[in-house]
Amino acid sequence: MKIPENLLYTEDHEWVRLENDAAYIGITDFAQNELGDIVYVEIETLWEVLKQHEVFGAVEAVKTVSDLFLPIAGKVLEINQKLITNPELVNNDPYGDGWMIKIKIDNIFDTESLLRSGAYASLIGL
Repeated sequence: MKIPENLLYTEDHEWVRLENDAAYIGITDFAQNELGDIVYVEIETLWEVLKQHEVFGAVEAVKTVSDLFLPIAGKVLEINQKLITNPELVNNDPYGDGWMIKIKIDNIFDTESLLRSGAYASLIGL
């Protein structure tokens, strides 16, 4: 189970990679493993300004459909277009090509509620 140390995490199993005033967001290796084979990623929030913890999309796996929650408030600047035709990237490379959205961070202080890698590892029992 991969838990990169350079990322921040939520209790809902999303990750955040900060880059200046922007952030890339996806789901963790643990989440994709629990969901199983992801067959569809639905994100229709491009250009929307969303609050922390609001739903920004959903992933559909063979077993279930799961909402995606925004870890930090911001405006959705980009959706990973590769996921339209290759949703399995979330399973194969959740922290790389399987990223989901890029946002412009609205409030950097939202990151204070996120987990560091060690705390996230404890949360999932590693």
